[in-house]
Amino acid sequence: MEQEPENFPEALSDALAGLQRLIRRRLRGGTDGPQLRGAEIDLLRLVAERPGLGVSEAAKELYLAGNSVSTLVNQLVRDGYLIRETDPADRRAARLLTTPAADTRLRDWRQRRAVLVRRQVDRLDPAGRAALEAALPALHQLAANLHEEAEDS
Repeated sequence: MEQEPENFPEALSDALAGLQRLIRRRLRGGTDGPQLRGAEIDLLRLVAERPGLGVSEAAKELYLAGNSVSTLVNQLVRDGYLIRETDPADRRAARLLTTPAADTRLRDWRQRRAVLVRRQVDRLDPAGRAALEAALPALHQLAANLHEEAEDS
């Protein structure tokens, strides 16, 4: 179905948000431990990629308010998924690290996500799969542009 040019940005945004929401909903069940919200998973993924990250850096990277990230950190520390250490260079700042439980949970989440998405992509016809694969570079560029614009503002 071809989109009118003026409707395309909205249709693209809706499709991407809908996919993300559906994937997260499908992955909520089937895990041990407390259910994690999307923002909690995003924070854990970020800290796993960048161990020692500070709370303010995480807030900036996730485009969230510092107090929102502090609340997420407190919850994830309480649930045993994050360690908050004092930064030796600045005793007022904290550095974040994932726990082995978080690493296990993230690994399980990634594996289950890959299986879910692979199963659904396999249900597409060859033209649909090819269209998604061809769109990946443009989607990556779109994400880079959005990130760059956010950094500039």
